[in-house]
Amino acid sequence: MTTHSPQGFGYRARRTFTRLLVFLVILGLGGGVVFLLGQLNARTFTVVQENGELVVMKGRALPTGAAAYRPGDPRLADAYAPLPLEGQDVTLLTQQKFTDRDDLDRALFPLLETLARPRIASGEPAKVERGLYYLRRAEKLAGITEEQRRSLQSMLTDVAFYQARQKLEDARRLVSEGLAQLKLAAETENRHARAANQMLTTVGPTARNLEEALRRAVHTESAPDNTPVAPAPQPPAPSPSGDAAQQPPAAAPTPDAGRAP
Repeated sequence: MTTHSPQGFGYRARRTFTRLLVFLVILGLGGGVVFLLGQLNARTFTVVQENGELVVMKGRALPTGAAAYRPGDPRLADAYAPLPLEGQDVTLLTQQKFTDRDDLDRALFPLLETLARPRIASGEPAKVERGLYYLRRAEKLAGITEEQRRSLQSMLTDVAFYQARQKLEDARRLVSEGLAQLKLAAETENRHARAANQMLTTVGPTARNLEEALRRAVHTESAPDNTPVAPAPQPPAPSPSGDAAQQPPAAAPTPDAGRAP
């Protein structure tokens, strides 16, 4: 006698459909996990050291991988461009990951401060200019803390003096060059000689006074104060001990002293 299996076509169809549904659910969940990991990685920043520079990396829209961060905004591009390290050790910084740009900004600021502060305090124009470059980079970091902003403002205040002195020196040089060129034009037979003489007569004395004032301001009055400090007054010597120190001072002689009665 032949027995018929209870698992007919309908049962097999339902089982196949169930397996297919489970497979699609698992596939969808896997795809969702991969998508979320890609989104998380795309918002992750890291830094690497390459050829003596610090390069900011941004994760790709994949679970792993990163590329050099090149934002479309020119201001941001300047802020996150490769940063010359000039011998600074950034090992700890390269071992970190930052989940948003604000965290990256707060981590980059101490490095920029370390690079800028000794240079703007040096007083040497070339070094001050280099320190100002790092300060401008720090100004473009929008995510720094309030304490970091105060530190940045303090450094900008310090460098303002050097910037002003450099601008005054540039102005002095331009005035000097202008006078020299006017004098050359006035002494040469050409169609501008008369006008050059008139300009020298009009502005020459004032321009020379201005040039000399700028020279004194930049090279004399802005120089460090090297005036020697006067020594502190010495305390009075202690009075000699003994009976002589206890005797009252002798009275001054009166006008009648020494006259006969």
